[in-house]
Amino acid sequence: MIDRLTSMEAFVVAAEAGSYAGAALRLGMSAQMVAKHVAALESRLGARLLNRTTRRQSLTELGTAYYQRCKHILAEAWEADALAQVMSATPRGRLRIGAPVTFGSHSLMPFVTAFLRQYPEVEIDLNLTDRAVDLVEEGYEAVFRIGPIVNDSLIARPLAPYRLIACAAPSYIAERGIPRVPADLSAHDCLGYVYWSRPADNHWQFSQGAQTYSVSARSRLQVNETKALLSAALDGFGIVLGPADFLQPSLTAGHLVRLLPGYNGPSRPMHLLYRGDRQMTAKLRRFIDAAVAHFADT
Repeated sequence: MIDRLTSMEAFVVAAEAGSYAGAALRLGMSAQMVAKHVAALESRLGARLLNRTTRRQSLTELGTAYYQRCKHILAEAWEADALAQVMSATPRGRLRIGAPVTFGSHSLMPFVTAFLRQYPEVEIDLNLTDRAVDLVEEGYEAVFRIGPIVNDSLIARPLAPYRLIACAAPSYIAERGIPRVPADLSAHDCLGYVYWSRPADNHWQFSQGAQTYSVSARSRLQVNETKALLSAALDGFGIVLGPADFLQPSLTAGHLVRLLPGYNGPSRPMHLLYRGDRQMTAKLRRFIDAAVAHFADT
């Protein structure tokens, strides 16, 4: 027998994702099962909720109204489950967490696995994307965000800034020399990182005391993935500006050399965001407390 609340959740997520395939990724089930849940609701109601073609999907008039009611019902159900968890001292259940790709895959993952070992009844659904996800609409309980905070309706716990440093391979330095001051970078091959929502950042900013230096970095190679940039830097193709903790293993091994050590590279604020208008579960409270302590600015 198909559970009606699960069917409602499948319908809501399918409506928000725009496809059964997108809903399946978020729900951890097959697209066929999502379709089965939606079909069960439509059969029960005796009416279509979604108009589906080979190219797009849209809500019917009934589907629009039913979607809003389902959202309300699901929110009430989640609140009821949360109340039970608040009264329980043992964190348990699934957490949906979002984080930027490089930070999530490199810095965050060891923390997540340690947290799961400490709390064996907790599960974490970690989604890594450099897109600024909507915490409320996309069903996240907490997200790590690098950069300025634009939604003041969320609680933002400050973490250590995301610091970047400039590095190059010894082979590149042997061929091109070492930049002594930030202005020297304009005569070097720099490796550009391309953001999903905007062009590559070709202006690298450094500071020394109260003085700030902005350099126009010449990038013949621009990539939207940090590991690929690291590979190019290790190959001696140019100077990489990347997260300090991500580059540290290559520095320790001597595969890269830090450049401009007397200057501070760019840093971006980082926060852990979560909603303040919902009852906090034991699992989320423990995760937030542990994350804030682990990633504190020391």
